[in-house]
Amino acid sequence: MGTFRHLPPDESDQPPGGIPAERIDRNWTELIQEMRSTQTGMQVLTAFLLTLPFSDTFDTLDDVQRTAYLLVLARAVTGTAVVMSPIAHHRVLFRRGRRPWLVATADRVARTALALVALTTCGVLLLTVDVVVGRAAAVVAATAALVGYLALWVGVPLRGRR
Repeated sequence: MGTFRHLPPDESDQPPGGIPAERIDRNWTELIQEMRSTQTGMQVLTAFLLTLPFSDTFDTLDDVQRTAYLLVLARAVTGTAVVMSPIAHHRVLFRRGRRPWLVATADRVARTALALVALTTCGVLLLTVDVVVGRAAAVVAATAALVGYLALWVGVPLRGRR
């Protein structure tokens, strides 16, 4: 990341909206650091899901389980594309003075990626518990996991804002 001179607030290196360039750089760096673990997790999960149809037991899945698998796989692939998009945006817009836009967009992308991570992992849990224990237990487990994600990822931070 580039270094910025310390200039008065009315100088040209301050992006529109009144946010100093240093803060934009710091926000970009923090967002990218946060997304790195999500990127790795989504890539590994997607790769794992892509191998499942080639296992011997895949043929034993019923129609509901196959549909669930395809939905989970679609979410994982979508999540991988979403979580990696800020890197593609950065490459296309490198050195074009678009850092404020990149930060705002990466923030929205990170939120979307986290939602896809939660939905994908809940789907994987649903499918796994369905195969191992049964459908009713799978619905309970996936619902409990989703409630847990919402509580930890939304409820706790919202409570911290008060």
